[in-house]
Amino acid sequence: MPGSGDTMLYEILDDRFRTGRCANGDDRLEKLYGDCRWAEGPVYLPAWRQLIWSDIPNDRMLRWDEETGAVSVFRRQAGHSNGNTLDREGRLISCEQGNRRVTRTEPDGTVTVLADRYDGKRLNSPNDAVVRSDGSVWFSDPDFGITSDYEGFRAEPELDGLNVYRIDPGTGEVRLVADCFGAPNGLVFSPDERQLYVSDTRARVIRVFDVRDDGTLSDGEVFARAADGTGSFDNLRFDDGGRLWAAAMEGGVHCYDPDGTLIGRLNIPEPVSNIAFGGPKNNRLFLTATTSLYSVVMGVTGLPRVARRA
Repeated sequence: MPGSGDTMLYEILDDRFRTGRCANGDDRLEKLYGDCRWAEGPVYLPAWRQLIWSDIPNDRMLRWDEETGAVSVFRRQAGHSNGNTLDREGRLISCEQGNRRVTRTEPDGTVTVLADRYDGKRLNSPNDAVVRSDGSVWFSDPDFGITSDYEGFRAEPELDGLNVYRIDPGTGEVRLVADCFGAPNGLVFSPDERQLYVSDTRARVIRVFDVRDDGTLSDGEVFARAADGTGSFDNLRFDDGGRLWAAAMEGGVHCYDPDGTLIGRLNIPEPVSNIAFGGPKNNRLFLTATTSLYSVVMGVTGLPRVARRA
């Protein structure tokens, strides 16, 4: 039966969570898989009705089939991949934090390197990526993959700072667009692409930047702060009502009104790393949470998969 209020899964903090039908989906989570070491990077492939995600310490990418429920290995020796997304042609974009690069998987299965250096120096460990409607690829570059051998390979950083970059769709040039982060992580554009939201995991905030016509960013400001005892932030997604959903580690999944008010939560039994909307109607929320992949059919629908041009 569809939910209609507070349950063990939904926590209503503001009536806008109720009136927006955010709690009107399934009353419980469905566990799809549970044998990862640390799961991240879910992305739904509508043409194949499959979900691909990363199991970073095991250096593999997994594939879940929506029709059969079967899970198989999509790619071994995956460069300790983290975040995954699709470009406007439906090709897989992956952040390989072990290989310290951003790649694209072509239709024939070959892998094209989109970025592995900035200003002649190796990237730290690309974490999450988002594609704008002009074809540019934006990615975060914290140090999670070089601080130890658990999620990559321990190494000294070559770059100063942990930054966000943009890959030009025509020239392939990598441009620094935002810096001064504790650890930049999840990225998402607003529905009209005029703003970029970035989670800073170590600072426990979500920052928002205005996107200028030339592809540069404003200085940015804090959109939301993690409350005490509610974890930090990882990746971010919008629904088509303009609400921002944030994977909040031990805090589950947070839902923010466009004005920045935390209006509700999804309570998850494991710390949540990443979320992604998918399914035929784009209203099934997939969650990677520590060792597991979960899903819940929601009362809201994710932002359209193909971004509208600003």
